[in-house]
Amino acid sequence: LFLATLTYDTLRFEYEDFPETKEPVWILGQKYSVFTEKEEILLDVTSRLWFTYRRNFPAIGGTGPTSDTGWGCMLRCGQMIFAQALVCRHLGRDWRWIKGKRQVDNYFNVLNAFIDKKDSYYSIHQIAQMGVGEGKSIGQWYGPNTVAQVLKKLATFDTWSSLAVHIAMDNTVVMEEIRRLCQSNFPCAGAAACPAVESDVLYNGYPEEAGVRDRLSLWKPLVLLIPLRLGLTEINEAYIETLKHCFMMPQSLGVIGGKPNSAHYFIGYVGEELIYLDPHTTQPAVEPSDSGCLPDESFHCQHPPCRMSIAELDPSIAVGFFCNTEEDFNDWCQQIKKLSLVRGALPMFELVERQPSHFSNPDVLNLTPDSSDADRLERFFDSEDEDFEILSL
Repeated sequence: LFLATLTYDTLRFEYEDFPETKEPVWILGQKYSVFTEKEEILLDVTSRLWFTYRRNFPAIGGTGPTSDTGWGCMLRCGQMIFAQALVCRHLGRDWRWIKGKRQVDNYFNVLNAFIDKKDSYYSIHQIAQMGVGEGKSIGQWYGPNTVAQVLKKLATFDTWSSLAVHIAMDNTVVMEEIRRLCQSNFPCAGAAACPAVESDVLYNGYPEEAGVRDRLSLWKPLVLLIPLRLGLTEINEAYIETLKHCFMMPQSLGVIGGKPNSAHYFIGYVGEELIYLDPHTTQPAVEPSDSGCLPDESFHCQHPPCRMSIAELDPSIAVGFFCNTEEDFNDWCQQIKKLSLVRGALPMFELVERQPSHFSNPDVLNLTPDSSDADRLERFFDSEDEDFEILSL
């Protein structure tokens, strides 16, 4: 049994510290110097929610797996990139986790949304079962696009966060489409038009004021996920500078991807290396204590993060961004437009105002390929670690 769950935990003493370099370290839109801000770098990394393989959680679907070791790494990476969106939404990008320090209630609300049980919004149970609708059986490996599609569906039930989740397909981000999505579901023109709300009513288990605040807003916070393929079997070097710039944007949620059949959550870079959190550590499932408190130390990576050469990155990735306000989104659009002018940086995707007439609406299409298409593409690439989306044009 011990050998079956032997993972990277036993090798932690081999983790390297950050190299002594004049190159800046970028972590999810924040810039650091190794020489003067090493503690700040490690605190920032430790503060990210770290989801890994777990064992002995309640069986998925009642009779399914009780551990995701060996198959759940991309699902865990999906949890991490989405958890970062919820942290930005409810706690702010500058929030920090300090071991032993009492955290605010919203922190535990975010963490509880990912706990390994069937009724958590984004639990391994929910992701695995929702993935069946995307053609993935429980226990099957996901690619970046599949986990993005599943998280988008699950987010519709998270009324506390009230997120607008958009997945940009065909390497194209349509600004008009996003604005329509983020400004929808707000029938109230202003506070006077909204009906009074009983103060003692809970909003999906959370204080009602969260729901009122969102209904009075003119913009639903945006989670933008962009599945991309940056090469055939290895990443095209022409995309590397553009990829680096994505980690420099304050709206950055990072990147999910990795190596074939081994997913990682990339949160930044230094020099020619990506910085990532690795889900390939099997830990026991966590349950609330008798007092109702949730032991949370195992959800934070308390050793230096892993690094790998950007050139080793598998070309199939999904890039994430969070825009809390319309101003954030407009700023992001301006940064993407400027990025197209950077010398030697090939754009990874196209930013357009309106949807090209020959496109179908990705929000209403079933974006999972049928079995014949998937089988044909799988044979062509001789790989099971990718998602290939077939659109009827």
